[in-house]
Amino acid sequence: MTLTAWIEHHRRSIIFVVLALALAGGISAVSLPVGLFPQITFPRAVVTVDAGDRPADQMALVVTQPVEQAVRRVPGVRHIRSTSSRGSAEISLDFDWGVDMVATTLQIDAAVAQVLPSLPPGTSYDVRRMDPTTFPIIAYGLTSDRVSPTALRDLAQYRIVPLLSAIPGVARVDVLGGAQQEVQVAVDPHRLDLDGLALGDVTAALGAANVLNAVGRIEDHHKLYLVVTDETLHQLDQIRSVVLKSGPAGVIRVGDVATVTDATTPAWTKVDEDGKSAVLFQVYQQPDGNSVQIAKDVRQKLAGFRMPAGIQLANWYDQSVLVTQSAGSVRDAIFIGLGLAAVVLFVFLRNWRTTLVAMLVVPATLASTVLVLSLIGQSFNIMTLGGIAAAVGLVIDDVIVMIEHIARRAGTGAGEAAVLPAGREFLRPLTGSSLATLIVFFPLGFLTGVTGAFFKALSVTMASALVISYLLTAFAVPVLARHIIDFTRWHDPAHGREPWLERQHRRLLQRIFAAPWLIAAAVVPLLALGWVAYGHVGTGFMPAMDEGGFVLDYRTLPGTSLTETDRELHQVEAILRATPEVDTFSRRTGLGLGGGLNEANQGDFFVRLKPPPRRGSDEVMADIRQRVEAQVPGVQVELAQLMEDLIGDLTAVPQPIEIQLFASDPATLIPAAKTVATAIGKVDGVVDIKDGVTLAGDALTIQVDPVKAALEGTDPAQVSSQLDAYLNGTVATNLPTAVKQVGVRVILPAGERRRDGDLAQLPIRAPDGHLFPLERVATIATDPGQPEITRDDLQRMVAVTARIENRDLGSTIQDVRQALDRPGALPAGVSYTLGGLYEQQQIAFAGLLKVFGAALVAELILLLFIYERVVLPVIIIGTSLLSTTAVFTALWLTGIELNITAMMGMTMIIGIATEMAIFYVSEYRELTQEMPPRQALLEASRNRLRPIAMTTLAAILTLMPLALGLGEGSAMQQPLAVAIIAGLILQFPMVLLVMPVLISLTNRTGPASGGTVAASPAPAE
Repeated sequence: MTLTAWIEHHRRSIIFVVLALALAGGISAVSLPVGLFPQITFPRAVVTVDAGDRPADQMALVVTQPVEQAVRRVPGVRHIRSTSSRGSAEISLDFDWGVDMVATTLQIDAAVAQVLPSLPPGTSYDVRRMDPTTFPIIAYGLTSDRVSPTALRDLAQYRIVPLLSAIPGVARVDVLGGAQQEVQVAVDPHRLDLDGLALGDVTAALGAANVLNAVGRIEDHHKLYLVVTDETLHQLDQIRSVVLKSGPAGVIRVGDVATVTDATTPAWTKVDEDGKSAVLFQVYQQPDGNSVQIAKDVRQKLAGFRMPAGIQLANWYDQSVLVTQSAGSVRDAIFIGLGLAAVVLFVFLRNWRTTLVAMLVVPATLASTVLVLSLIGQSFNIMTLGGIAAAVGLVIDDVIVMIEHIARRAGTGAGEAAVLPAGREFLRPLTGSSLATLIVFFPLGFLTGVTGAFFKALSVTMASALVISYLLTAFAVPVLARHIIDFTRWHDPAHGREPWLERQHRRLLQRIFAAPWLIAAAVVPLLALGWVAYGHVGTGFMPAMDEGGFVLDYRTLPGTSLTETDRELHQVEAILRATPEVDTFSRRTGLGLGGGLNEANQGDFFVRLKPPPRRGSDEVMADIRQRVEAQVPGVQVELAQLMEDLIGDLTAVPQPIEIQLFASDPATLIPAAKTVATAIGKVDGVVDIKDGVTLAGDALTIQVDPVKAALEGTDPAQVSSQLDAYLNGTVATNLPTAVKQVGVRVILPAGERRRDGDLAQLPIRAPDGHLFPLERVATIATDPGQPEITRDDLQRMVAVTARIENRDLGSTIQDVRQALDRPGALPAGVSYTLGGLYEQQQIAFAGLLKVFGAALVAELILLLFIYERVVLPVIIIGTSLLSTTAVFTALWLTGIELNITAMMGMTMIIGIATEMAIFYVSEYRELTQEMPPRQALLEASRNRLRPIAMTTLAAILTLMPLALGLGEGSAMQQPLAVAIIAGLILQFPMVLLVMPVLISLTNRTGPASGGTVAASPAPAE
């Protein structure tokens, strides 16, 4: 049975399969997870270690280095970077892409647990792997002028968190800010001394008085009783009544020596919402969660939640908004593209039924693509949605060329009997052209790093769409055309006449055949223009997007108190409120949206902008930066788009510019860093410069003299222990309530530990019971804050970082290099390397260049198999390569950077250009069986003029919404669309005008007769 007979026999089954696939795809679209990013496992884990308040140098020596050595033994570790500050350390570990990070995280945890006993007592740690779910998908703030911060936090922690945690797909709900209730027992040390008691006696008595124990069972009266001793404390008066001591002189209770009050736990962090003290709660999703559905469920739950009077709820972040806007933009781009493609079909073929065939097949193809995405575990995200939008222009190509070929064969009077044979006849060039496009995506699958993680989803989406498009075009389009198009009433409008486009094409092609030097006259300027454009086009990493919000990181002077930092930040908040584009904002002090080490003098804002129309986010950010720097000089700020900041945190390279300084003498690093920061500050476009020297606040160092302490009958360890109990307090016990436990903290009264001068007079109790002031056995000195210590692969390093404003990454880095390479720019013995997003860009570009080369080789091999000649593949690849000059020129003229998205478009245009060439060359080789080679070249060009013009115009119009950046999220695929459109514009004349002449020049038979283009229609099959 021939293929034509098989399709004829199974035509109903084919239509049913197409409908079933489309229906299944539509159902899958409803259940497919939706998120901002593809489901990516970043090969990075972070170990956070807390060891009290020891200085940074001691922290690095006794904590960070042992942990580094322990985790270095974990299999697969590629890179380690650590940061040690006062009492805290963060160790970042990078692995190769593709590593099982779940198992690796467990190995890291085991390695740290093994070394934990050798670390200082009280050291704790946390291990977390980095992925997009590390950041919240939706967040709210609670504010009130009437409700206390404690009540606000309790509302969030004990009512809202359980409410939202039950939503399917929610991983956790974190609460920040407010205050946590506790009972404070402020003990008078002098009264304790009069009664012969110590602070520890109060702590022990409270712990012993608050008891709930099961002491046994008794069987009596035919029952089994549990015997319980219940001495649980519930009220402040019960705490005051706890007995500390009894004797002939009477009973001494807690209330006799201490003041018992309701209080809050000590906190060195603060959060605000729109300038008001607030409690924030942030919702995080599971790795396979549907962020849009989760956000919708959160909004519904909160809408049904009865909020107490006087409490305001504000949404300050919602990731699903960008996702839904991106989905809407893709939908609009698809509809616009399909509409424009339909216009192209109708203009050329003058029949709405032929247009209907394409309008049925393309949505079915996209729906089936969604089904494939569901089966392979993908989700709707900015990459897969962009891939669907970009694929429409390529999918419509297949349908158009098949319909045009059927129209050319069956629309000339042959009728519907010629439809299926025409489809079979066109199957071979369709297969070759589809393979030419598909083969480009094969090397893309081997990309690693951030580029591979993000764009693998896009390439899988487009490749799936193209495979399905090929199958539907080969089998479904002929069947649909036969049943939908009435060939008894409709005839090919180009039959028997020479349209204007064909007439102009014939004249131009004859002129080029007569004067082949015109090719060189056209190609040389194109090459020159492409070279100039290549030298002037800016380079970047990821495309810039207006995400409707940004992150503002800030830092006040080292050692600034929380109160003073808060006062200064109110000035920043005033600037934000005065910016008309700002909708709402939240602020964290002592905390960070993406985690990390933070002191009380640093934190971040998340600023959400109003919907368009408004100024672009980059312009708003530049305006706010300038005003903060001018009006609040004590605050250093750094502004970044949310996606840039998020990807930076995930990859540990948040800044575009990172200059890593190394030195044989670590003492020279800090002066060198300050010199480098000054030098790059003179480079145009470099902003938010940080010299990498992060100082902790000043410390009051108490040095106990062992000899003097021995004379008092004590030792330094006992003195240190009492100071810790005085200043930090000791949680002696917990009071149970209905929903929580309230700690009872025994501490020195605030009036005796408010100022640094009070420390010298703190009463220290000797073992024999006598008191003496601290100054008798110790000296107190003020030490300036130590800088954080950063180590890169166990080597001391300081990283100078900066961001870029109104410039591209490549040219800025070139100027930075020139500034650093000047004589005397760096002290002797200091070297540097460039990291940050620039390093990621170089890794991505290197990978994409390999992909580009592999795509060329793959196309060449495919063409050799198809034609079994060397000359034809070389001509096709050569003309395809020439289209890259149009890409550089288009990027330069439009002001779009050459980034990883543009490079993907440049790679894809090789496949698309080859596909276009295969359509022409296949027709030419068929015609050589009937006529001389030169006439076949001319006739093939005329025959392929209309379908190539239709596909080129339809693809350009379909991609135009993306190229114009219409809609939210389209900026991610804008460079790709611009690259493809530019390549198509140049490739159209290259295939139809230049390629025939080049092939003619290489034909061994030389010119043949019949060198004019016939105005008559193509011969029937």
